[in-house]
Amino acid sequence: MQLYIKQRIFSWTDSYDVYDETGEARYEVKAELFAFGHQIHVFDKRTGREVGSIHQKLFTFLPEFEIVINGQPQGSIRKEFSLFTPRYQVDYRNWDVEGDFLGWDYRVTQGNTEIMSISKELFNWSDTYVLRYSNPANEMPGLLLVIAIDAVNCSHND
Repeated sequence: MQLYIKQRIFSWTDSYDVYDETGEARYEVKAELFAFGHQIHVFDKRTGREVGSIHQKLFTFLPEFEIVINGQPQGSIRKEFSLFTPRYQVDYRNWDVEGDFLGWDYRVTQGNTEIMSISKELFNWSDTYVLRYSNPANEMPGLLLVIAIDAVNCSHND
């Protein structure tokens, strides 16, 4: 199974449209324009209801974000200092995240089991990520993790 996460080109804040592999719009992702730190919300396109969010923790040396699903905190992700490979301290579902040199491809594992892979498609008008997963229960947690990783990277570059 796959989700395509496409960043909107003309937007004042981080905003994405998320499509399934059939091209159906599944989620809408919007960041708050006037907020302390990044505050990103995920809405189900079918119901219009908020299903998840990412909240930046303030006053930390390196970017750190809390991941919330259906109003309940589920964990956090923090960028770690590293010279060559993007590294993250993930306290979320006992998952580990490793990326390549450019930080455009990630693998999420739990022990020796791959949970999902995330890759950034090149040569698109806007940032486009592909989330590949085999367990439908990992769809929302995986989507929020991808958005959090993007937010961590954007915060680090600000």
